[in-house]
Amino acid sequence: MKVNDLPCHHILGTPVRATSYADLTLFCQQESKNGRVISLDFSNTQIITMRCLDADFREQTSNVDYFIPDGMPLIWCLNNQQANLKDRVYGPAFMKHCVNHSPKPFTHFFLGGSDACLEQLKQAFEKWQPEVQVVGMQNGYFKEESSVEIVEEINRLAPDFIWVGLGTPKQQAWIHQHKDQIKRGLLLAVGFAFDVNAGTKPDAPMWMQNMGLGWLFRLLSEPRRLFGRYLYYNTMFLFLLVRGLLKGNAWKRGFAP
Repeated sequence: MKVNDLPCHHILGTPVRATSYADLTLFCQQESKNGRVISLDFSNTQIITMRCLDADFREQTSNVDYFIPDGMPLIWCLNNQQANLKDRVYGPAFMKHCVNHSPKPFTHFFLGGSDACLEQLKQAFEKWQPEVQVVGMQNGYFKEESSVEIVEEINRLAPDFIWVGLGTPKQQAWIHQHKDQIKRGLLLAVGFAFDVNAGTKPDAPMWMQNMGLGWLFRLLSEPRRLFGRYLYYNTMFLFLLVRGLLKGNAWKRGFAP
């Protein structure tokens, strides 16, 4: 599978790839053999909106190689452009699918979460896929000055997959700052995936996910932390999308809010 096998469509100026769990897993496995560093961001409406409105965040995501549609509203936008997708590529579900289908000789590194979360995550993957090779783990509660040692450890271990679960926007900022220092591997910004697959936080039932209501489940689970974020970014995404559709530039590369 080649780069061009992941069709690209623009949503409010962000190039989003039309793909599936199986196709993206195969693509990542093949790319991991090329000895270069590429980054993938599993993007939802918040990330698309932040790229429109926040110049600093737009800069932090300027060297992302592939934006992957993590949210159902993005699938609806892509299908409006004849992408013909049946499902999103949800970060937590993709991580589980990809790791389980990438045992030896593929290697994995986990960056993010708490020590307890990481240990449960490793145990979960070892249960699901006994041949998995997790060569290193680092919790997400580190100071920026420790990033030098973290990058050195990643380069020493040379993993194929570097799973980054630091949350938005910290994970995007970390990847942007240190991508050029890493010698090889795929950097995958998957956010909530660590907690979901470790079982430390619940995920929305499938019927809610399929209806694009995963955000509502998370809001009800953590209302104090997420209410302001979801109210602002969901509203702004809808506003920008409607305005872009009316102006005829919602799907254009050079969208300007």
